[in-house]
Amino acid sequence: MYRIRRFAVRHARTFEWVYVRFEAALVALDPLFRRIGYHRLERPVAAVEKLTKGLLFDCRMCGQCVLSSTGMSCPMNCPKSLRNGPCGGVRPGGFCEVDPQMHCVWVMAWEGAARMRDGARINDVQPPVDRSLEGSSSWLRVAREKAARRDGPTDAPRGTIARAFAQARAHEPAAAPLVPEPRPAADGKPCR
Repeated sequence: MYRIRRFAVRHARTFEWVYVRFEAALVALDPLFRRIGYHRLERPVAAVEKLTKGLLFDCRMCGQCVLSSTGMSCPMNCPKSLRNGPCGGVRPGGFCEVDPQMHCVWVMAWEGAARMRDGARINDVQPPVDRSLEGSSSWLRVAREKAARRDGPTDAPRGTIARAFAQARAHEPAAAPLVPEPRPAADGKPCR
């Protein structure tokens, strides 16, 4: 696995090119995914994602993939699980202080980012890992979120209410409407 992980970093630009196109395909498939149901796709897509990214990047399936921001070097491979750069203990030659046989994940990330077209994203501060997303598909999450942004702004409070009361909506959709109510006319009657 370690050799393949090093290979991925050395070829980060090629993997970046592939990922950009793959992500665009996933976003384009959003209407189909919504029709099938993201919840139904989660388990099989997560299994394929785990197999693919596990082989290529030694992925830990954190559910919040940042490979495209970290030079195709998964920060979850760091023995300390650092998400934002190396610790102060990088050994001479770029080796890890915890596992002296392994190159520091973050040294490799900087090498990979230097090869990438959009490598400056390595400077972006990443939020801490949300452990509740472990094992879930980051591919589906990206497709869902990017498609939502592409399709325009949504009424966030209504969406929040609808998600919070999903069971109630199954029986009575009007309990948490997703579509804005029509505005009343000046005479108090609803507009049509």
